[in-house]
Amino acid sequence: MREEAHEILFSPRLNKGTAFTEAERELLGLTGLFPDAVEDCATQQERALVQLAHRANNLERYIYLSELQDRNERLFYQLLRADPARHMPIVYTPTVGEACQKFGHIMRRPKGLYVSLRHRGRIADILRNWPEADVRMICVTDGERILGLGDLGVCGMGIPVGKLALYTAVGGVHPARCMPVVLDAGTGNEAFLGDRLYPGLRQPRVRGEEYDAFVEEFVMAVQQVYPRCCIQFEDFHNTTAIPLLARYRDRVCCFNDDIQGTAAVAVAGLFAACRALGNTLVDHRYLFFGAGSAATGIADLVVQAMRAQGVSDADARSRIWLMNSKGLVVRDNPGIQPHQREFVREGRLEPTLLDAVKAVKPTVLVGTSTQPATFTREVVEAMRVHCRRPVIFPYSNPTSKAECTAEQAWTWTDGEAIFAAGSPFAPVSLNGRVLIPGQGNNVYIYPAVGLAVIATEASRVTDEMFLKAAEGLARRTSDAELTVGLIYPPIDRIHQSAVEVAVEVAELIFERGLARVERPADIGAWIRSKVYDPSY
Repeated sequence: MREEAHEILFSPRLNKGTAFTEAERELLGLTGLFPDAVEDCATQQERALVQLAHRANNLERYIYLSELQDRNERLFYQLLRADPARHMPIVYTPTVGEACQKFGHIMRRPKGLYVSLRHRGRIADILRNWPEADVRMICVTDGERILGLGDLGVCGMGIPVGKLALYTAVGGVHPARCMPVVLDAGTGNEAFLGDRLYPGLRQPRVRGEEYDAFVEEFVMAVQQVYPRCCIQFEDFHNTTAIPLLARYRDRVCCFNDDIQGTAAVAVAGLFAACRALGNTLVDHRYLFFGAGSAATGIADLVVQAMRAQGVSDADARSRIWLMNSKGLVVRDNPGIQPHQREFVREGRLEPTLLDAVKAVKPTVLVGTSTQPATFTREVVEAMRVHCRRPVIFPYSNPTSKAECTAEQAWTWTDGEAIFAAGSPFAPVSLNGRVLIPGQGNNVYIYPAVGLAVIATEASRVTDEMFLKAAEGLARRTSDAELTVGLIYPPIDRIHQSAVEVAVEVAELIFERGLARVERPADIGAWIRSKVYDPSY
């Protein structure tokens, strides 16, 4: 085999498989290395779908798509973009959770960059081992809080791999500009430490000054090796995620998707819910079940959104209640964490969610607890005592961690609830209507923000950008879609929606003077010209 042909066949970015024309096969020395037929994209996709259908379950389909990405990258992205509703739950949540849990056992060809504690002092050199010289988006995790599944160590690599695949499929970010990274600081998962197939560093997770120095070296090495790169922090533990964002958000171009992306998609859902109800954010009382970084991130952005509507900070915060493992976050709650302090309220320490709902009388209930089946019939019916159409957002994922299902929320409210979840649920038939649940997935937000940040070479990522993205996303759900339960655009429009939202975020970046490129005359056309096209 000629050297050029070998390079093409085994490069997922160059390989087109049976789509190479006869002329290309002759020119590149590929004649005879494929069957005679020259196939178009549609035929290749059809074959891939047949092979997917033969897989026994979604984990096997995840493995198949991962291997397809390894051998024909463009065909992989064609499939994702052609039918995101079908393939996103396989490539990302909920299937990615199971894939991470079993990563050490199903791993074929390792993806991403693994930066270990053993690499301290030479992390910049490790970054240079990556085959792409112009990385613009790094999604990095330390694996300590993967979805709602806990510490999975380096097996959490499936999260940044999946996130960045959706940057490309949804946001149109070129895959060559993306790098998934795991920071291997050890793991607290005893089962993994005792598993001979666990592929990471076999030691307890380090913390404190040693951990902080490790992350600092990584962040500074990125500035050195990839000076135009944005860092997305992903699935760090609450006690780590919040300090990391505070430490770096004003120093480098970075954001935390669990905090800011989750906040934006939730606020977008609230904007859309207000459209369906004919009111505004100020007209609601909010109860967050689960008071981690995701909850406080959403609450902070809700406060910013209400301030933009003319409400004082104190008045906005007076509408928000948090609930942690000890009960309502009030002054005598013994489990108050530093990031919860700005939302401490006066009142009784209600210990159960049902008690809290009766006391607070929320019109909006948001679940970020990873405690399944906690939005019970009694809880939902207690909301309806004072609110005919409650807003119910069980955002915990994967599906096994959801606080309630779409069918439960709508059955218990006679179809009146405004519902969205963090994981996908099937449509619900009720009283002659078919209601379609929306998925409050960050994928509606972060690819759009990422595309805008990469295109403008933004020097920083701000909360205002996420609020702008939330406003833009909420406008893209039609009135007709709201009437059937959807509060987010249908998933089959997600690519179009992401590009449109990216245009709005890019306009804001230029307005705030954060861009490091010259402002084009037509920002919309300019953004669209940068969208990756996976077709041949």
